[in-house]
Amino acid sequence: MDELCYLSATEALRLFRARELSPVELVQAVIDRAAKVEPVINAFAETRYEEALAKARDAEARYAGSGRPPRPLEGIPVAVKEEAPIEGQRNTLGSLALRDNVADHTAVFVRRILDAGGIVHARSTTPEFSCAPVTWSRLWGVTRNPWNTAYAPGGSSGGSGASLASGSTTLATGSDIGGSIRIPASFCGVVGFKPPYGRVPEVEIFNLDHYCHEGPLARTVADCALLENVIAGPHPSDVASLRPKLEIPERLEPVAGMRIALSLDLGCYDVDAEVVSNTLAAAERLRDAGAIVEEVTLPWDLATIGRAARIHFGMIFGPSVRGLYEQHADELTSYARRFVEEGDEIPKEAFVEGLELEARIYAPLGELLERYDALICPTFSVPALPAEYDSGDPVTINDRVHEDWVEVLMTVPFNIASRCPVMSVPSGRSRIGVPTGLSIVGRTYDDVTVFRIGAAHEERFPWLDIPERRPDL
Repeated sequence: MDELCYLSATEALRLFRARELSPVELVQAVIDRAAKVEPVINAFAETRYEEALAKARDAEARYAGSGRPPRPLEGIPVAVKEEAPIEGQRNTLGSLALRDNVADHTAVFVRRILDAGGIVHARSTTPEFSCAPVTWSRLWGVTRNPWNTAYAPGGSSGGSGASLASGSTTLATGSDIGGSIRIPASFCGVVGFKPPYGRVPEVEIFNLDHYCHEGPLARTVADCALLENVIAGPHPSDVASLRPKLEIPERLEPVAGMRIALSLDLGCYDVDAEVVSNTLAAAERLRDAGAIVEEVTLPWDLATIGRAARIHFGMIFGPSVRGLYEQHADELTSYARRFVEEGDEIPKEAFVEGLELEARIYAPLGELLERYDALICPTFSVPALPAEYDSGDPVTINDRVHEDWVEVLMTVPFNIASRCPVMSVPSGRSRIGVPTGLSIVGRTYDDVTVFRIGAAHEERFPWLDIPERRPDL
């Protein structure tokens, strides 16, 4: 059963079609696995197992030729981040202040998963309001990294990353406003894709926030492409959604001859020595695949990145929960209160300054990506953060103490450069047992190149496909 719960979605679909595996068997396997691991990792905010098994039986009938033909995700278990609304289900955003909130509509991208035959057997945990790089809240408690439970699975899509790594789901969804797909992918040793802004329809008002992205997490690049192809595409409810729909091809061209830039620190981040070593090893694998990989420098500085991010969050994200803060401050987590309070320090006059800073940050990246097909770099500056890390806590890197959370989030520049697609794939494992991640940054809207590089790296460095590279839970 443990092997079955780690089956990839693409392989499961092949076996379903060949009538060698039933969707009921797969759904039951991930439910059984969850029963074993959930007391340890706490990745699920809510489970819907009976409903999932009923849908699996319906999927089984479709594959047997009864009724309509199977759909693209028919019978595949999908953990959907609790942040995303599903009509009739709780939609608390991980907040005690919203503990009784029930969604009155379903997000477009989730509706696409359901319409494609995906089975939502669980809702994955998040930090409150999805505003932290770790996953704990007063509502759900602490979600832990299955590789080492003293550490976080990342955030804010931490429940999604942890459930994939521990085998309690086959696919998962995430959202990303500062790294919330890529950080869990890195910490948990899975694949996470931040699509470019507008690729996947968003829920208002955040469809107009160019830092904000919905995207897939999976255990393989092919599975990530499978889910991305289901959720991407224009929708009349979202003016920012892109036309025409982009499909990631099933067969990806090799990377031989491709020119790839490598930055170990993005010009300004202090990066853990093991993370650097694993990034260099990943670069060497791409060279083995025939790519030309050259180390480059970027003229970025942390002060500019931090100021741009704080202006943006202070203009949109903080004010979006200001009303709850005023009425329920005593029920909010420390990091959520801090997020709102930092936003209060940003005057409306700073809006133009923020746009100028964002342009200044993107300019050298855009120039670099004219000379190279993509950029690779570490996903995060350390292998993982402690499970109960708070955004006000210092982080020590290479014996240097960093007091500001912006100084460890290497993901944030690519929310600023939001039209660039970014994928995080596993790059290795650290001395504390948790994996590390490699980010693949593409030219604006060049998703396919990012998937090509991810697939080439994975071919030479498969991760969770190998039992010895799975968490020992």
